[in-house]
Amino acid sequence: MAAQLILGLSILVFIHELGHFLFARMFKTRVEQFYLFFNPKFSLFRAKKINGSWKFRFFSKNVPAKFRKKTDANGNELKDEKGHDLLEPIPVEEFDDNDWRKYPASTEWGIGWLPFGGYCNISGMIDENKRAYQLSSEPQSWELRSKPAWQRLLVMLGGVMMNLVLGCALFVFFTYHYVGGYIANEDVAKDGIYVYDSGKKFGFETGDKIVAVNGKKIVRFNDSRNINALSGSKITVERNGEQFDIELPDTAYKMLPLYSDSLFSKNNFPVIVDSVEPNSIAERGGLIKNDHIISINDITTNSLGAMQSELKNHIGKEVIVGVIRHQDTVLLPMQLDSLPILGFIYKNPYVPVHYTLGKSFKYGISDAIDMLNVNIKGFGKLIKGQEKASESLQGPIGIASIYGGVWVWSHFWFITALLSLILAFMNILPIPALDGGHVVFILFEMVTGRKPSDRFFEHIQTVGLFILIALMLFAVGNDILKLFK
Repeated sequence: MAAQLILGLSILVFIHELGHFLFARMFKTRVEQFYLFFNPKFSLFRAKKINGSWKFRFFSKNVPAKFRKKTDANGNELKDEKGHDLLEPIPVEEFDDNDWRKYPASTEWGIGWLPFGGYCNISGMIDENKRAYQLSSEPQSWELRSKPAWQRLLVMLGGVMMNLVLGCALFVFFTYHYVGGYIANEDVAKDGIYVYDSGKKFGFETGDKIVAVNGKKIVRFNDSRNINALSGSKITVERNGEQFDIELPDTAYKMLPLYSDSLFSKNNFPVIVDSVEPNSIAERGGLIKNDHIISINDITTNSLGAMQSELKNHIGKEVIVGVIRHQDTVLLPMQLDSLPILGFIYKNPYVPVHYTLGKSFKYGISDAIDMLNVNIKGFGKLIKGQEKASESLQGPIGIASIYGGVWVWSHFWFITALLSLILAFMNILPIPALDGGHVVFILFEMVTGRKPSDRFFEHIQTVGLFILIALMLFAVGNDILKLFK
């Protein structure tokens, strides 16, 4: 869990900060430091290009600040009206040739020792690492504060845009490399759907054909199943040749049983045995290839969904499985264990449609947008009080548990893609200290022509930082409480 969490967050943070870096350099703004992980006191690794050649340091202390207290002609320290020390940059000529501070135009790249987060330290930007009194001198051409508002806006949006691109790219990769294909909705429509008890509450019936969701024709059957995405949607159904709409409430997902994510499935087809697993309940009970299962304990099960539902009613008990074998009806007694599984592979009537590279781009990006919308809707429910923060917010421990204790690459990339989209959304929220907070004030400046003062930015950054710390403490505390529960 820890390894997946660290690798996943490292990828996300690196890509996010790289977005800020690329836009800053595009507009000829200096980036003083680019760090993966935080580095209080010392760094595991640092590198910098000096006079055309790379210099490296390992396990080294952080470089001291390149500012010093400003004094008058008599050597007295100067302060501003708030009592803060006035600072001035130390002239680069005063640094030793081996001091990396002598070469401010080159970015210092590094890896810290605290494996959560990272940062991109842009010259002339007030953030949690820089205060207004450090920027008391006139703006320089290489500083962000000297750039026009539209350029500063793109620098602030760079991280969010990169996380969106990464999330979509990973969904495309996941779709093409791991999913491979999909079941066409028109194939499922031949037999119709099998409806669970939870689906019957909303008006679905076994045999219904799913036509569209919110007026959009369904091509992939799975696009009509995920109740988390469909809550609050209008589903068009065809029954006995007539079409009508079933509207799902926003709270539909709360009405599902534990570990279920759908109201219905494609399993409305006859159960014909393709092969029997060795040493399984099915083998011991005498099930063989081409048997057609038609009943469980005299209850007719004319579909896979019906058989699975009936087996769940007899866990740990003996069942009589009725099959048609060579036009004869045979009754086979079988003893179930703690799972509603007999141990055979059925003949699947559906041939998956292969994802070409083009389809992978189309559906991968579409799935990414859908997942982002689901999380935005979830956040909206949290704000409205429809969801509990203790159940919805995840800290590092919670995220690690989502990755899981077994390393499966397909699962890792899916979760990382999802987190990249969530990180983009969370960062664009108008909270001071987040990218969204900077964006709001830059847009205010572009609309009104008035730029808030550096001192205002300093205060609002402090407020935002306290909000983020409070949220993090809540999330981590909530994670620990869940562990005990």
